[in-house]
Amino acid sequence: MATTAEGAVRAGRFWQRMAIGLAVFIIFGFLQFALRGFVDPVAAPWWVHLHGVAMLAWLALLVVQPTLETRGNLDLHRRLGWAGAALATLIAILGVYTGLASLVLNRFPPFFTPPYFLALTFVEAVTFGLVVMAAIRKRRDTEWHRRLMIGATIVILEPALGRLLPMPLMIGWSDIPVGLIQLSVVGIIALHDRRTLGLIHPATKAVALLVIAVRVAIYLLSLAPPVAALAAKLTG
Repeated sequence: MATTAEGAVRAGRFWQRMAIGLAVFIIFGFLQFALRGFVDPVAAPWWVHLHGVAMLAWLALLVVQPTLETRGNLDLHRRLGWAGAALATLIAILGVYTGLASLVLNRFPPFFTPPYFLALTFVEAVTFGLVVMAAIRKRRDTEWHRRLMIGATIVILEPALGRLLPMPLMIGWSDIPVGLIQLSVVGIIALHDRRTLGLIHPATKAVALLVIAVRVAIYLLSLAPPVAALAAKLTG
């Protein structure tokens, strides 16, 4: 029994470290971008600030939840899980709204075409929300639940990566390096699976396929005439 408990604590610590790593990476990506003078946070609309606060709350929750597991406080973990469901829904809605409003106000990055930016914000926001909901439905299956929660956050690594990678030099093919970096994060989980389970967990494979599907969907949707027409209408 003691050995089993120790193994559970070690597993919890791995997911805690994964959550901390993702949170630090995302915050660093946005922070260095602002400190380099590429954005004026004060001039940003209220909905940008609201989206930022919601994302910080999500990252905090992502770190707190496995921490509670390692400490055996499963009751609070479960209660916060329902708050996380509401927060993920809010983030998905804000993500879609922010994408639409950014097009209307011409606040999107100049190296993205309007159809691509529209597809990017919509697909990533909706996918994030759906994967979190799937993780909550799988809450009684700890291995699936953990991987889907981290997987949802991996899907939305792109905004931070967009502020770290030389995006103007990668116009038209930025999905490839973004996808590869996201898959490398999934690879860390796969290595953990092999070390602790002896095989790659099906949820880890599902997250890898999801990362690829999201990048392909964004690219294909950006070429769809209805998406182009809507983007043109929004940008006036």
